[in-house]
Amino acid sequence: MESAISPSRPGDEPVADTAAFYRHVLETLNASTIPFLVGGAYALHRYTGVNRHTRDLDIFIRRRDLPAVSEALRQVGYETELPFPHWLAKVHANGVYIDLIFSSGNAVAEVDDAWFEHASDEEVLGLPMRICPAEEMIWSKAFIMERERFDGADILHLLRARGAQLDWQRLFRRFEPHWRILLVHLALFGFVYPAQRALVPAAIMDELIERLRRETHSAPPQHDICLGTLLSREQYLNDVGQDGLQDGRATPLGNMSERDIAIWTEAIPQPKPH
Repeated sequence: MESAISPSRPGDEPVADTAAFYRHVLETLNASTIPFLVGGAYALHRYTGVNRHTRDLDIFIRRRDLPAVSEALRQVGYETELPFPHWLAKVHANGVYIDLIFSSGNAVAEVDDAWFEHASDEEVLGLPMRICPAEEMIWSKAFIMERERFDGADILHLLRARGAQLDWQRLFRRFEPHWRILLVHLALFGFVYPAQRALVPAAIMDELIERLRRETHSAPPQHDICLGTLLSREQYLNDVGQDGLQDGRATPLGNMSERDIAIWTEAIPQPKPH
């Protein structure tokens, strides 16, 4: 089975020390029998052939397994930190790191049992691994619309490469109640790849368009709310701060506490002085 990262372009393989760190962590987790999945650039390449320089390795786990994962890594000399308690931990070594992901930055795409039930068996860095399902990759990436990062192209590449194999009904259910986000990406797919637009089942498009029609002709919500914060942690701060709109991430509408939001906002990179 081929490696998840092809050596076809210089720099695609991690340097030796980094690769050794990645392999050691992966071997440690394999030996622990704690369920985990590899995602990020490694999984994207395996599904689509898109090659990308990556700064880290993304490992997906269930939230409840984080203590066990941390203990397994501690026993071989690694310490984990929890910079963002609502979705992500990190393990560091020699200036590089691995992300331990159990949700998403907006706390929508929680890693649950279905991620593991539908994962694919592959090979990463010469080791047998399971990678995140394409459906869950699409779901989690669909909300990333920051000014400096937009994962829409990744989604379109996944749809083009895997559209014929996708579990469309499961993907559709993942986007409830955020079905408009799915519609946006599927409409964009038909624009970017017009000859492949039949990869998206007509029944899915018909249902989404009918929902849009019904919603367009219904009364709007009574409360002023901004769901843009589910797409970007920075670009809608004025709306929920200065303009006083309700933050769509915050409970009970969303899954984030005020403390989660404050920590996530504090970590926004500051612009470099000219």
